[in-house]
Amino acid sequence: MKKTIAGVAIPDGAMAQAATDLIRSTESELMLHHALRSYLFGALTGQRDNLSFDAQLLYVGAMFHNAGLNTKYQRSPHRFEVDGANAARDFMRQHGMDERDIAEVWVGIALHTTPGIPDHLSALVGLISAGVQMDVRGERYDEFTAQQRDEVVQAYPRESGFKKKLIEAYARGMEHRPDTTFGTVNADVLDRWDPNYRRLNFCGLVLGSDWPN
Repeated sequence: MKKTIAGVAIPDGAMAQAATDLIRSTESELMLHHALRSYLFGALTGQRDNLSFDAQLLYVGAMFHNAGLNTKYQRSPHRFEVDGANAARDFMRQHGMDERDIAEVWVGIALHTTPGIPDHLSALVGLISAGVQMDVRGERYDEFTAQQRDEVVQAYPRESGFKKKLIEAYARGMEHRPDTTFGTVNADVLDRWDPNYRRLNFCGLVLGSDWPN
């Protein structure tokens, strides 16, 4: 029987189970639970807004959205979101998924930290972001019932100090590639975490470019 939390079924097919096993083996329990809550909040958002979406694809997107923070990407030149999207793409191809579905999950993961864009794309892309943003910064918090929030957190707890520990996990996954944070919310993370970090400034780059005027 499928496990249901707050009225949302956890996908239990072969690909979903493989995704769960992979993330459980490569990420901390804190990040695993964050991914699971993100799926549930994304699915609840979809239900509330009467959106049509594939729960299995949403689940994979949620499970892989932070995969790029893994230490295996310490030498990566890419944004961590792109590394996570690429990991999900490779995983889904191994499971014979349609390239259109793979591309949609890729975009959802790649843009999940880019406010103002995902909601204007497909329902799936928007819901991957919505689930993450609810769990990270409480976006649309009051649009979920207290019972829904409680059931999600009881199933996959937010451990003590979750907020600061999450910021630390983000920082440690990006501190070796600070330039990839330019123009993203990730710059806020390193700005708070690393006293030696200096943001790239768009205006400075424009005015300091090689163009004569």
